[in-house]
Amino acid sequence: MTLLADEKILLSKKGDLAFNKKEISEYQGKIPGWEVINENGLDKLQREYFFKDYLAILDLCHKIGMIAEQVNHHPVLHLEWGKLTVTWWTHVIGGLHKNDFIMAAKCDRAAMLVCAP
Repeated sequence: MTLLADEKILLSKKGDLAFNKKEISEYQGKIPGWEVINENGLDKLQREYFFKDYLAILDLCHKIGMIAEQVNHHPVLHLEWGKLTVTWWTHVIGGLHKNDFIMAAKCDRAAMLVCAP
């Protein structure tokens, strides 16, 4: 079985459909700690990561940015002392796609690397 974080991104295009509630629920179960929020009528994935120092959170922000740049799929990153809020959705389809869940799983993997001794 392939881990979600190991799956490949296939960029969405106009005309692709956003996930419905059933698909969202199925994939959300694979990324504990992430919540689905609705902002301006769009479903989005969001998670907050907490660290006890600014440099660790900055490191995670950088790691996520590098992962996003590799696949040309970018989140909103809100950085503050001790906390990074990451928000994913697919702009071109106006909602959530499998790619967003894959990227959320990749974020969790990056966070584990930042925490590793």
